[in-house]
Amino acid sequence: MRRALGTVTVKAVCPHDCPDTCGMLVSVDESTGRAVDLRGDPDHPFTRGFLCAKVNNYLDRVYHRDRLLFPLKRVGPKGAGQFARVSWDEAIATIAAQFRRIAASSDGPQAILPYSYAGTMGKLMYASLDRRFFHRLGASLLDRTICASAGAAGCDVTLGTRATVDPEASVNCKYIVNWGSNTSVTNVHFWKVEHEARKRGAKIVTVDPYKSPTAAKSDWWIPVRPGTDGALALGVMHVIFREGWDDKAYLNDHCVGAAELKAHVLSEYRPEKVSHITGLPVEDIERFAREYARGGPALIRVNYGLQRHGGGGTAVRTIVCLPALTGDWRHAGAGALLSTSKAYPFDDNYLTRPDLIPRGTRTINMVHLAEALHGELPGPSVQALFVYNSNPAAVNPDQSRVLSGLMREDLFTVVHDQFQTDTADYADIVLPATSQLEHFDIHSSYGHLYVQSNNPAIAPLGESKPNTEVFRLLAKAMGFEDELFAETDEQLAARALHEPEGSATGRFDGITLDATKAGPVRLNLPKNWAPFAEGKFPTPSGKCELYSEREARAGRDPLPTYVPPHEDPQTKPELAAKYPLQLLTPPSPTFLNSTFVNVDSLRKSAGERTLEIHPDDAAARGISDGQLVSVFNARGKFRAKAKLAHTVKPGVVVSLGLWWRKWADDGVNCNATTSTATTDLGGGATFFDNLVEVTATT
Repeated sequence: MRRALGTVTVKAVCPHDCPDTCGMLVSVDESTGRAVDLRGDPDHPFTRGFLCAKVNNYLDRVYHRDRLLFPLKRVGPKGAGQFARVSWDEAIATIAAQFRRIAASSDGPQAILPYSYAGTMGKLMYASLDRRFFHRLGASLLDRTICASAGAAGCDVTLGTRATVDPEASVNCKYIVNWGSNTSVTNVHFWKVEHEARKRGAKIVTVDPYKSPTAAKSDWWIPVRPGTDGALALGVMHVIFREGWDDKAYLNDHCVGAAELKAHVLSEYRPEKVSHITGLPVEDIERFAREYARGGPALIRVNYGLQRHGGGGTAVRTIVCLPALTGDWRHAGAGALLSTSKAYPFDDNYLTRPDLIPRGTRTINMVHLAEALHGELPGPSVQALFVYNSNPAAVNPDQSRVLSGLMREDLFTVVHDQFQTDTADYADIVLPATSQLEHFDIHSSYGHLYVQSNNPAIAPLGESKPNTEVFRLLAKAMGFEDELFAETDEQLAARALHEPEGSATGRFDGITLDATKAGPVRLNLPKNWAPFAEGKFPTPSGKCELYSEREARAGRDPLPTYVPPHEDPQTKPELAAKYPLQLLTPPSPTFLNSTFVNVDSLRKSAGERTLEIHPDDAAARGISDGQLVSVFNARGKFRAKAKLAHTVKPGVVVSLGLWWRKWADDGVNCNATTSTATTDLGGGATFFDNLVEVTATT
């Protein structure tokens, strides 16, 4: 904390769902207690003093005219967004009474469903006393799969848990592949690492069906057909093995199944076959394999977009096999990077207390919220929904059925948020949440290796409260044991820094809570860390598992293979005859999923909802540039302005999301068309596995 000229500067952390987890400095006017400036922390070793365009506007969010400041109770029809102010005592008493009534009914507490995700990524606000509360209550468990679970599961098959690289060391790589990653927008500080590597001679390649800002800035854009990334990786393996470019010593010493994989890809994934699947020329597949295998050290930056289709888990599993073939794991910063989150040995079991879960408690996949709200899943129907850190009315697939489920008069819904979101419009009780500037938290990252604490800079606005305090109040009202909820947030954070019993990593050795409050502290790992230079993968075999006995026991292919999307024109020609275009819906650079949509300056920057469509596809439909179009399938439809562009290949369309319903002229967003089908591994969402048709709207 620093003081100068009547202001105090507080070290904070960006809480949003982004791998960068930026350090921030917040300047507060001491006479008013108001934050007057927010900027990047120049002393942060990785984020180095600059913020993205979204968080540069964070004070507009904190002091937004529509901030929720007091508890509210519904007074109008569901969905109308009509509320009256009530006290915290009344709000908590109402929630507790409903929970007690449901828990005592024949359906029991499993008729209560918590619903949360990554609206804030701090360890305490994301998962601590909230989980303790619902575990103690006996509520249904939520499988939080909507973003990252397929890729994580795929990585775990090949590399094991906790697999990562040192992102700072990637500056030394000579060939960097952004595979399904719009890095310059969604991981901007790692893009700076890539840019520095390019100045040192590296080549940057982006594999993506969409010519994203990153693809446009890369040395080579490889426009793979949606959902076929796994096939491309297998074709690259074929060429590497065929030409003898594989690192035989690394494969022999540190891998399982190299011989089986070689035979598999040489017989099944010739470049001609892969070309047909992916839509890429044979010569581009051959060139990519040659450059990747011979131009390293190489890093593949894998991101979550490529795993949002039916075969997404296996696709990631397959791609992360490639560094073993080339031996790139020998080099610091090289290999494959999906997330650094598993490098942090926080004692999550202490924070969340899974031991409190009653035996036999069901788990509901959050992707299936529509089914849960319509009573289509095993077990009792959902009678109460508690939403925090999320906005499912906007972000969930099969939006129309989610909304009709939220309209149920017999559903008791609570929303804890900073704003009256689309979901809050359907709530019975709305609770005001603090912003990041108003509470304490401790943060890991999924894009670097630093632990840091978020120090509160200002007092909570109005009567807003952080997640932890809300669940303390609810626990007291429910009569739960005091000792489960008595620790302060700082005590919880300090305890979470104790590595779990039996852990041998030592990565928190010497890291204290006070040190993280003073600034970012790197995990106890050496600079230029190369975790798998000598193998020692965290798999059952201790090796990189190119052949997986675990997958074989689960009844799946033990070798990497191509699993097509659920809705693929090549495998579902009847469906494609009705809906021939593959729709992708990546986030707008000015939004973060549905976050920031209500900030005027960012919404203005985003402009109108558009649909990027290849000129050939537009001409075949009589669509002109700027014309209003309808995008539809059997699940629903939404409207957008046509944008004729070569950012997509024929057969692919892109609409950037995610708009709130209340900012859309038709009251829906692109999730009106997405399905609740899940991925092959990890039960993840399949937002980019979506066939549609497009017509001009008169």
